[in-house]
Amino acid sequence: MRIAVLADIHGNLRALEAVEANLRRQSPDLIVNLGDHLSGPLEAAEVADLLVDRAWVHIRGNHDRQLVDRPYEVMGASDRAAHLQLDARHFRWLASLPPTAEPVPGVLLCHGTPSNDSQYLLEEVRYPDGTVQLAAAQLAGDRLGDSHARLVLCGHSHIPRVASLPGGVTVVNPGAVGLPAYNDSFPVPHVMEAGSPHARYAVMDFEARGCRVELIAVEYDWNGVAEVAARAGRPDWARALATGFALR
Repeated sequence: MRIAVLADIHGNLRALEAVEANLRRQSPDLIVNLGDHLSGPLEAAEVADLLVDRAWVHIRGNHDRQLVDRPYEVMGASDRAAHLQLDARHFRWLASLPPTAEPVPGVLLCHGTPSNDSQYLLEEVRYPDGTVQLAAAQLAGDRLGDSHARLVLCGHSHIPRVASLPGGVTVVNPGAVGLPAYNDSFPVPHVMEAGSPHARYAVMDFEARGCRVELIAVEYDWNGVAEVAARAGRPDWARALATGFALR
């Protein structure tokens, strides 16, 4: 089975359209979308309209949850920006998304970890300096809980990775379609950076004898999207979109 994996679109319509065009060359049997679809100062409503009509397997991310589980007044700036663009149909769709899914036997979808959409699966943020490093295989395996999946697909960190964990588990993070870098304050202040502005996704051939994974970087008009972010008063997004590095 050929599976295409998208994550962390963050309202970036031009990046999503570029990935969709590239996807047509891959002929996947299944397309899965791992959450954080809309949050940000870009084209949240347009992306929502597109995704609602796609027969993909969608799950929710932490920002999707936050768009529906709390008042506007306590949302972060990126969630507030998206919230102002969305209508009732969009919110119903977000509220309907499950936190995890198993679309085929042996394949688990989650945004962060199976039990926590705000926790990294493959990364560890060190206290107190916020250094980000690859999590030890045993730690990442523990974060999977009692999952028996052979292939785990996750997002949240925006960093494309393929890892092998104890017990023969393969974990794939496709990277972010729409936001290649960001600053975060949880659990301590830190940055995540893909190091280039490309839109990212992954394709894998999942078979009984193993899994072949391809991490794909797609060119698109990232400078044009960075200008949209700058006009919205978000220099942090503008820097990330144009370069793949966070504003420091």
